[in-house]
Amino acid sequence: MSQTSHPEAASQTAAEPVGLAEEPPRRSGWSARFATRPARALRQLGRASRRVAAAEAVTCSPAPPESPTRPESPTRPEPPPRPVLPPGRPAPAPRRSWPGGFRDRLTSPVPTFQELLAVTWHGMLRPGIGDADRIPVHRNGLAHVTGTAAVVTWVGHATYVVQIGGLTVLTDPVWARKIPGSRPRLTPPGVAWADLPRIDAVVISHNHYDHLDAQTVRRLPRSTPVLVPAGLRSWFTRRGFRHVTELDWWESTWVGGVRFDFVPAHHWSRRSVWDTCKTLWGGWVIASEDQTIYFAGDTGYGERFAQIGARYPGGIDLALMPVGAFEPRWFMKAVHVDPAQAVRACQDVGARRMATMHWGTFVLSGESLLAPVEEARAAWAEAGRDRVDLWDLAVGESRVLKT
Repeated sequence: MSQTSHPEAASQTAAEPVGLAEEPPRRSGWSARFATRPARALRQLGRASRRVAAAEAVTCSPAPPESPTRPESPTRPEPPPRPVLPPGRPAPAPRRSWPGGFRDRLTSPVPTFQELLAVTWHGMLRPGIGDADRIPVHRNGLAHVTGTAAVVTWVGHATYVVQIGGLTVLTDPVWARKIPGSRPRLTPPGVAWADLPRIDAVVISHNHYDHLDAQTVRRLPRSTPVLVPAGLRSWFTRRGFRHVTELDWWESTWVGGVRFDFVPAHHWSRRSVWDTCKTLWGGWVIASEDQTIYFAGDTGYGERFAQIGARYPGGIDLALMPVGAFEPRWFMKAVHVDPAQAVRACQDVGARRMATMHWGTFVLSGESLLAPVEEARAAWAEAGRDRVDLWDLAVGESRVLKT
């Protein structure tokens, strides 16, 4: 799929967002030939182009029709037909051809090195951790699923164990004691690794270290189905994973009887200084016949929440929403919602309940440790929502989602 064929890209101009400098073009061998022997270079280029075109006509199949899971209308699309597959195996997906990057999907410039240096130098990302012992931890093991109920268990940060439709799904699994660039985790994982059942699927929202942890990934069986954003498949196949499905926004796949939709977010991606926005980012809508759960991943606030809600007019039963890592606001607002915005986003997507995450595990920002959950409770009450529908879980706590 070309970068300009995506509906999101069609609404963008060819230029990058303001504040993102274009990389200077490299001087190739062709440019040197044009400078010294233009006529000969043009003839050689023409012959090469004709050879490539002839090869493509033989080897390339016609472009597939536009995916039915990315309609222009605001109504929820009909799901693709569910494949007949062995339990726990994802629908087979062909290898994809992606653009060189996804900067055209940004809604704000990525943080600059100067901005990061400023907040670090002034200690804005190093709050005191004296309240760490007040973060609630309940390590009572996973709840047992009965009937058609679904169960979510907060492991910590953006990691949830989601039991739905007969599957056990991990979201952004991080069991590491420490991730690069942060203090050691404040609380232990809410579920011991040894207590996990067989994992039927893993969903990844993006490649930042607090959401994609190499230490944890190495502990997974290589036969585990992994669902990832566009461009991230090779990171897993290099590590031996055999069932990796990468999706663009508004695309879907099935694992067993559960449908996984990859949806937009206001964020970005990077794991090194050389790969900024080379892979996509987003959230996941996980739907069985009985429940629909939205995992937001990591995101700022914006119009994409309403777009998600428009595609699920029947409503979402539960939104797993980030509420932490929001201060200083001038630095974080483009990529992280604050608690009040998380509540507003929950309303935008049409979710009946909200479960909090992205707090109480790693120190990534400047707010006090308990501010995310305390402010989320206040914003929920101010919005007039029923207190029972705010799942401000303790680390390790489970909650049953009934039909």
